[in-house]
Amino acid sequence: MNYNPMNASDININEYASYYANYIDKAGKLNLKDSLIESCKALNELFNDISEEQMNYKYADDKWTIKELLMHIIDTERVFAYRAMRFARKDKTDLPGFEQDDYIIPSKANERSKDSLLNEYNAQRVSTLALFSNFDDEMLMSIGNASGNPMSVRAIGFLTSGHETHHCDILRERYL
Repeated sequence: MNYNPMNASDININEYASYYANYIDKAGKLNLKDSLIESCKALNELFNDISEEQMNYKYADDKWTIKELLMHIIDTERVFAYRAMRFARKDKTDLPGFEQDDYIIPSKANERSKDSLLNEYNAQRVSTLALFSNFDDEMLMSIGNASGNPMSVRAIGFLTSGHETHHCDILRERYL
């Protein structure tokens, strides 16, 4: 990975949609590689303390279960990584958004075990780290368009860890 000391605070507001600002802030002061590694460790530590039975809990009828929340984190990281790859490769095609709620039911996350979901999560993170490890500064600064908004590759990296941190915070506050 590019060992550039850049952190999330170095990203310009024009590199992401304003609704992502909270996620960028949650990425913290670490460089991109460390941000992705540390958020992965934090998620795994959090889920170590959650039982298989708790994984089916949701705090309101219209909310996701913990399994579905984890599946959402996985799906979002996969979508973000795909966007980063396309933009780093100078693909100028505008990419559509994705409706997160529409992905949950077909994922059948509630039929899976905690270990199955965590294995998929960790495999995705290894893949994300491998992808970002080969981006040089020029690639990290590349900007494409997703969901009708500009987005840089480096912003996507920090969005990935910040989005995950956001949902882990919600998990602690509302589920556990």
